[in-house]
Order: sequence, then structure tokens, then C-alpha cells
Amino acid sequence: MMDRLIKNLDELVNARSGVLSSIRRDMLEAVEKAVKEVLPQNALRRYVKRTRSLLIVDKTRYNLNDFKRFVVLGAGKASIGMAEYIEKILSDKIDSGIIVAPREVASKARLEKIDVLPSTHPIPSMLGVRASEKLLEYASSIDSETLVIFLLSGGASALIPLPASPVTLEDKAQTTKLLLNCGATIDEINIVRRHLSEIKGGRLVKKLGNAKIVSLIISDVVGNKLEAIGSGPTAPDPTTFRDAYEVLKRYNLWDKIPESVRKRIEDGLNGIVDENPKPGDPIFEMVQNIIIADISDVCEAARRHLIQRNYPVRVLTRYMEGEASEIGRFLASVLKEHASRRKKTAIICGGETTVRVRGHGIGGRNQELALSASMNISGLAYSCLISVGTDGVDGPTNAAGAIVDDETYREAVEKELNPIAYLEDNNSYEFFKHVGGHVITGPTGTNVGDIVIGVYYSE
Repeated sequence: MMDRLIKNLDELVNARSGVLSSIRRDMLEAVEKAVKEVLPQNALRRYVKRTRSLLIVDKTRYNLNDFKRFVVLGAGKASIGMAEYIEKILSDKIDSGIIVAPREVASKARLEKIDVLPSTHPIPSMLGVRASEKLLEYASSIDSETLVIFLLSGGASALIPLPASPVTLEDKAQTTKLLLNCGATIDEINIVRRHLSEIKGGRLVKKLGNAKIVSLIISDVVGNKLEAIGSGPTAPDPTTFRDAYEVLKRYNLWDKIPESVRKRIEDGLNGIVDENPKPGDPIFEMVQNIIIADISDVCEAARRHLIQRNYPVRVLTRYMEGEASEIGRFLASVLKEHASRRKKTAIICGGETTVRVRGHGIGGRNQELALSASMNISGLAYSCLISVGTDGVDGPTNAAGAIVDDETYREAVEKELNPIAYLEDNNSYEFFKHVGGHVITGPTGTNVGDIVIGVYYSE
């Protein structure tokens, strides 16, 4: 038996009997294998190797004798696991380093040469500002005879939030919260955050001078845009202050954001503040950005497992975006289509949905998607859906997501619960707390977005 990533897997399986129990086990184990595929050490092992005198990164070879100093920097939810692997293969070469990680896991890090600075996610804090300042100060001391290994993963945008003048941390946090609550995509949020930062949008590369930089990236961004992953500290920024302005106008936030944020963006529009470095800028000639894991790896690992369990499988998309409740309703309709033809199937989607906050409840995008789907597969015998965040944290809750089936809605009604009211109040966490179905992993140490699996099982 493989080590359990899903702590309550057996409980979720045993909550049903017969065919539904078997379907649940297959889906939960598919999710486990999928997330394990993109754990930092597994991902890095595929891309980064070491011989006595060479560091081989993808297809590029670095002669270790060409550098006098080796430094590790980074930020993100997966940064600790990534740093552990790099220390393991380069322990005799690494001089020192700094990574910034969520405070919940930072204290548990066991690194010998790399300092771990705690920060907060998803809302920036002064803890993150202090960590960012130390990271930038350290970066400024690095010279051209240094090889910098930069470890980047999802969550870095909030973890290293150093605001640019005249923006304050409170103003940046308020802007981030407004964008999160209005349903803006992570790409749109990052466009704005890059233009409020002293470290994002390639600005870190300026601080690193002429050092050679190898940036190893675990992507949580649909489409793998380098400038959007962690807001692109080591990547050129093809977007502009004009783009940031248009995002805020699109969601009717321009008049709601703090004055300092408007001032920063207006100064950029008027050329008073320099744009972030763009593609083609010579400073990026010394930078190698490599994506070592993304949602495609997750979808493929889940597909392989389900094929082994004799399911016909189709990966519908690796670019899932949109309102969580609408995606849940759509995927339920796909299962209904297969049921109308009595065709056994498994469908897989990867990406990241959004939630437009209208109510006052507690939940996350994966739980909201699952709740919406449960209302639309009710009575559709032998149908099941699971939606999980690969980071193990869905919204401000302790759940990674939720699993539902054709009995979930009926059970809610029997308990005199109104699923529609819970959905309208964005209260999916409390719904599953009463009905059951929470998928509990705890922080997984990686982050490539969300995976959704739907199954219709025709006997």
C-alpha cells in the first residue's frame, strides 16, 4: 500500500458501499498518484541531475568548476521541498541561500545551508515584507562568478509582497482581497500585483546583476505563462501598467482601490515609473527559466491510474478556468451525456477556477465546484466527482477539496439542509462538514492548480 496522502481516504471510501465505494477508491487513489507526481523531489529528479563536475538541468550542462560560488534563492509553497532536493545533490557546493515559505511549514524545514524565512498566504503581511527585504538584500551581494539556483512555485506572489512606493502593504493587501473576491483570474491578479512590486515582473534579476541564474519552476498557472507564475521574479514581463489599469476597470475596482495603488499605476501610465523589464531585455540573457512540473503532469498521472483500473478516460482540458459553480454544473452535464448512452467513462480536468464571493460563508473553489456538481448529478446512478487543490488547501479551510456522488444531494435533503442556499452563501465548507465529503491532505508541499475527476460507471 502506498503512503497515504489523503488522510481520510478510507473514511471517504467506507461512506459508501458496493459500486460507489469502489468508484470512490479509484478516484481518490488517482488523485493521490497525480499529486505525488508533482511533489518537488519527484519533479526535480526528472529534470536536474549531478555528476562529479557537471550540473545537468534539462538539456543544459553547467561545469561546476566555472563558478566560485553557488547560492540558492526562492519562494513558494513548494520551495522547501525543492530546496531539500537541491541541497541533497549540491551540498558540497552550496555556499548559502534564502527561501521564503508559508509560516505553517517554514518552522518544519530541515535544511543545513539554506535559511527559510516565514511568510503568509494568500494575504500578504509584514512578515512577507521583511522576508522580501532580506531576499533582495542578499541578492544585491551576488556577483558574476556565482551560479544562482532560484526555486519558484505557486504562492510566491503573496509570500514576497514587497510593495513599490507609494503603495503600502495594507493597500496592496486590500487590492489583492478585492481582486480575489470579485472573481478575477490568477493571471489577472498577478498582472496587477507585478506592477505594485519591487521584486516581481523580472525586477529580481536586476538585483542579481550579472550572475548566472537557473530558475526551476513548479507552475500553478493555466497556460504556464512565466510572467504569471509567482508574478515572475526572474521572467520578463510582457504586460504593462495599462494592462493592470484595464484589469481593475474590468471588475469595477478602479474607484475602490486605495489611492496609493491608483497613484502607482497612473505614474506608470504617464512614464514617471519605469515599466518592468520586457522580453528581449539583455538582462535575461543570463537566465534559464525551466518549468519542471505543471497540471499536465497531474492529469497524465491520473489518466494512467484510471486506465489501469479499466476506465475509458478522456482529459477534457488542462486549461480549466471560470466560475467554480458553473464548471461544476457543466461537468455534471458531461456525465449526464455519457449516462444517456450508458457509456462508462472517466473525465479529467486541470486548471484553476474562481469564486465570485456573494455570500458570507466559508469555502473554497474546489468545494464550491463539487457542491454545484452534486446538485446536478443527484439520482444519476453510479456517478461521482472529485475536485481537489494540489496544494492541499482549498480557500481558508483545512480541506483540499471534496468528493460527491449521486447520493450526496439526497443525504443533504434528509438532514434538512438546503444545498442551493449553501451554494448561494458560498458556504460549501459547512455543507460538507454536515454531509461528509471533505478531502483532507494538509499542505502537500507542492502547487500546480486543481484537478477534477468525474466518473459515470455503467454496469
